[in-house]
Amino acid sequence: MHVLIAASGTGGHIFPALAVAQCLTEAKIDWLGVPDRLEQTLISSHYPLHTITVSGFQGRPGLHWLKILQRLITATLKVKQLIRRQNIDVVFTTGGYIAAPAILAARWAGIPVVLHESNAIPGKVTRLLARLCTQVAVGFEVAIAYLPRQKTRWTSTPVREAFLSPQPLEFEVPDGAPLLVIVGGSQGAVAVNQLVRDCAPAWLAAGAYILHLTGDRDPDADTFTHPHYFAQPFHHNMAGLLQRADLAIGRSGAGTLTELAITQTPAVLIPYPFAAEDHQYFNAKAFVDAGAAIVLRQERLTAATLQAEVLALLKERDRLAAMARNAATLASRDSAAHLANILRDLC
Repeated sequence: MHVLIAASGTGGHIFPALAVAQCLTEAKIDWLGVPDRLEQTLISSHYPLHTITVSGFQGRPGLHWLKILQRLITATLKVKQLIRRQNIDVVFTTGGYIAAPAILAARWAGIPVVLHESNAIPGKVTRLLARLCTQVAVGFEVAIAYLPRQKTRWTSTPVREAFLSPQPLEFEVPDGAPLLVIVGGSQGAVAVNQLVRDCAPAWLAAGAYILHLTGDRDPDADTFTHPHYFAQPFHHNMAGLLQRADLAIGRSGAGTLTELAITQTPAVLIPYPFAAEDHQYFNAKAFVDAGAAIVLRQERLTAATLQAEVLALLKERDRLAAMARNAATLASRDSAAHLANILRDLC
């Protein structure tokens, strides 16, 4: 069994695909990516990495679209040649720009292709090319309404293996002390960071410990200090961190939300306001509708509001417990294995 995985750009695309790859222990795997993206560091030491140049059709139609179209045609041809050269049996992609040449080339080569869409509102590539896929899997059940029902099923979104078993916490938080975890996604969230620093004194005074993942693009990341406040650009043990957290605050990318669901972590979600088609808001809404989170729009959010909402939640332990139980209904621990079995059945 030889699988070509097309996943590129962000952890939200790469980590679910990597989780599926790790389930396919009997398969030979090649990876399709884009130069100078996250897959260069995450994937190249594990699987053969092939790169193509591809981008989305951004902005209004114009002459620049001709160049984008030319890149797409060239990339599709390269992937088709790769499929033939490597004797690929099936293609698996997690969406994004790279999915287009992967799906088109698989269709051209006459082999099955499986597309996984993690967002509640499917992206443009997914909506446009889902009908060309053999099977479409979604991370949110609400996404099925936007896709061909006869070939679409809910599988949840795969998470890294570490999230499926207890992980230790590398810093000391006393038993009974609430832990707040602030996570802005793989790039961090400078706007959220500033709000959190404004709110932190009140949360710390209420007895909370704070682990603040600032990302590496915040010039003010080191401007606030306190013995119970820990600021880090990144944290390698997100599983252990979220398993211990009483409440998470941050963005609502699909990968982050799945990790919150698996670890049963209540959340205050602040969707990235510039996400394509506002998809982070609709991801967050699925959690709000299930009673697993509250959502606050960044455009109207003040430090006073965020501070008050979090303090209120910390006082309502029963509500946090209910949110945790509700979060668990939104994801499947078997997602990666389920997708791996779909791929096996197609070979």
